[in-house]
Amino acid sequence: MTRPHPGYRTPARMFHWTIAVAVLLMIPAGLVMTQDGLARIVQDALFLFHKNLGVLLIPLILARLIYRLVHRPPPLPGHIPAWQRRAAALSHAALYVLLIVMPLSGFVRVRAGGFPIELLDSLGAGPWLAKSEALAEAAKGLHYAAGMTLIALLALHVGAALHHVLIRRDEVWGRMWPPRAR
Repeated sequence: MTRPHPGYRTPARMFHWTIAVAVLLMIPAGLVMTQDGLARIVQDALFLFHKNLGVLLIPLILARLIYRLVHRPPPLPGHIPAWQRRAAALSHAALYVLLIVMPLSGFVRVRAGGFPIELLDSLGAGPWLAKSEALAEAAKGLHYAAGMTLIALLALHVGAALHHVLIRRDEVWGRMWPPRAR
């Protein structure tokens, strides 16, 4: 009897799926909230949601990164070609970088733009940044570019996962999917 390939530990899976759901909610909110012609009440609600969830994601993403550095991921199955292993490692590294860049650049854009972050303001946390239109515009550009790159990498990531579950039907998908009771 062969032993099934080891999957990620439960905390890693929880981090993954919690952040995945949050990011998948943040992307359409971020894309829609900046559109002209949107009803003001809808636009305000989306900005509120996007800014405050972004702030909540910062410590969660940092905790996930620390967890990942302390707990090495399980190895990929032996049948995965070397080029796919390298592609997976590079894309995961890029995803982590973007998951850090996105909320931080959004925070800088909002605070340097002189806008509130209601969650932090209600907790008495100061703006931490002086108002600077130049810094706000630079952060806005970085946030947009990183967002578009994140969308592309997520499409690649989801596509690769679906390839493994639907076409290859190997154990790669099960490494991160919540485990089923036996």
